[in-house]
Amino acid sequence: MQISYLRGRGLGDRAGDGNEAARAHGLVWNVAPICGLPDPDLWRARKRNRHKFSRQERCYAGALTFEFYRFRFQFRSEGTLYFPPYKSGNIVRGAFGTIFRKLVCMPDCRDAKSCEVRTTCPYASVFEPRSARGEGPSGLADWPRSFVFRAAHLDGDTIGEGENFHFDVHIFDVHDPSLRYFVLAFAQLARGGLGPGRGLAELAAVDQLNSGGGTVDRVFEGERFHLGELAAPICVDLSEAPKRVHHARVRFVTPTELKSEHQVANRPEFGILFGRLRDRISTLRTLYGPGPLDIDFRAMGERAAAVRMTQCALKRTDADRLSSRSGQRHPLGGFVGEVEYQGELSEFVAYLQLGKWVGVGRQTVWGKGEMEVMELA
Repeated sequence: MQISYLRGRGLGDRAGDGNEAARAHGLVWNVAPICGLPDPDLWRARKRNRHKFSRQERCYAGALTFEFYRFRFQFRSEGTLYFPPYKSGNIVRGAFGTIFRKLVCMPDCRDAKSCEVRTTCPYASVFEPRSARGEGPSGLADWPRSFVFRAAHLDGDTIGEGENFHFDVHIFDVHDPSLRYFVLAFAQLARGGLGPGRGLAELAAVDQLNSGGGTVDRVFEGERFHLGELAAPICVDLSEAPKRVHHARVRFVTPTELKSEHQVANRPEFGILFGRLRDRISTLRTLYGPGPLDIDFRAMGERAAAVRMTQCALKRTDADRLSSRSGQRHPLGGFVGEVEYQGELSEFVAYLQLGKWVGVGRQTVWGKGEMEVMELA
């Protein structure tokens, strides 16, 4: 992919006049027309209007829903890549953050919190949203990012030269998904490498998927964006299940940690699990969607607490990550396995199923907290 990134010069005619913020970044989008990057002034206008909805943009008027995009990034290995167990999501996230920052930030920028142009910086908006925006839920110290990676199927795998592999990205900001920045960052893996051995890979294609994994549209292939409006995002109806559900089996796919009363819970009791799912979904809607959930939080929480855990087959995993910025190690462990719940579950089913897409608990952006409903009765 022929892309060069020049620093220390203005944006010229492509950016238009008066683009002081982008010019302060010293960034030139010196790209072939096929890349089709958005005009930075247009990007800022979209950011200003991100919460203006039309009836057509909603799943259906008045419904309690959650929308998100699902994209699959497909690669061809140009060397040997290794994904250690329980670390694939963190490896992908780390590579994306490092490359994304190099693409759009000035060399002397230390962090988004102190950046003078953080309100218009794409990196700050995607990776440190609280630094980029001044509004949001009160009392929330660390805002959730607008995306998660899904790469658990790569855990423990070695990808040989010439082999294909993929991972998925779920983006919750349906009004400004910043897809081109994801594509441009991962296109640079052929230069920067991925994983412990820094194996090289070429981005071959990016597809927009539906909830069943089928391809809705191809948005990037080879060296070319397929420009145009994205297809409608996936829409999850959070209404109560039409039939009574009194039994559920849930699998925690990747290490999961749930907090309760300011400490990590030993087991995912249903009241704790639902509480963390409900709060995460509501916060994501508040920051990136139509607003907080219009439900009775306390009453639903009390009903959730009445649901019993009847089977628990979990194991603890231990892993950690080394921060390339701070040099510190951060734990990535948690529990994996299956649990079963018994009780009046009908009103909670949609939240449990949405957990597959948004994750639950701590460090979801690193791939932790992936869960799925295996059985309902």
